[in-house]
Amino acid sequence: MNTLWKYIQYGYLVVGIIFFIEGFIKWSSDKEQAFFMFGFGIFITLIFFFKRYFRRKVESRNKQH
Repeated sequence: MNTLWKYIQYGYLVVGIIFFIEGFIKWSSDKEQAFFMFGFGIFITLIFFFKRYFRRKVESRNKQH
């Protein structure tokens, strides 16, 4: 199960990249929606780093026991 979570976390990164790309595409037509996409991209990228940090923390704790 732990291996599964290791790969699922990269899904957050992929979704974040998709939001950034959508933001760049919408920049010329609708700046408000582009900012919305950039905001979600940043938020989801931060979730990726947060989940990766805590997964590594739990893995190191499990190795000690």
